[in-house]
Amino acid sequence: MHTILDIDNWNRKDHFNFFKQLEEPFFGVCVTIDCTTAFKKSKVEGQSFFLSYLHKTLVAVNSVECFRYRISGDDIFVYDQIDASPTIGRPDGTFGFSYMKYHKDFKKFEIVAKKEIERVSNSTGLEVAVSGENVVHFSSLPWLDFTSFSHARSFTFPDSAPKISFGKMTENNGKKSFSVSIHVHHGLVDGFHVGQFVEKFQELMNA
Repeated sequence: MHTILDIDNWNRKDHFNFFKQLEEPFFGVCVTIDCTTAFKKSKVEGQSFFLSYLHKTLVAVNSVECFRYRISGDDIFVYDQIDASPTIGRPDGTFGFSYMKYHKDFKKFEIVAKKEIERVSNSTGLEVAVSGENVVHFSSLPWLDFTSFSHARSFTFPDSAPKISFGKMTENNGKKSFSVSIHVHHGLVDGFHVGQFVEKFQELMNA
């Protein structure tokens, strides 16, 4: 479900009109997230750490309104809920795209996510996911502690979905952390809003 944003009375109308005309309207940042508490808690509770932080990311995404904006033609849709479309690695070293419906309750999300992981893990080829809908595109690079990130994109294909990537977890002086890359459409989201997302995500990881 979605509503349509009143662009004419939006305080970012001029920002939207400026950035939407650019060949590359996305901007990205990389931040370091402390995952000490979240990792420990997931192990104590017997949860997948990946699904645990993916769910917390979705909670944070859904808490910042402009992360739920998507461009559709001349309109901006405001979705009631944003779901996940993460890449899932397979035993043969390839990956597949997946779709996981968001649930506020982690246990409900976990059931859906595990079924989808099993489906993609046992599939072959690359079933291309549709961009521009109510999803965030997620990817994980658990082999790399990256400090910058870029994405393969078709500039001719309309796309306004955020892209969030997670890096290798490292440990220093007893503190665990990983890099998180966040790419967003600047016509919809500013650095201020990315800051709100990061603050909320870190808060959830510390809980």
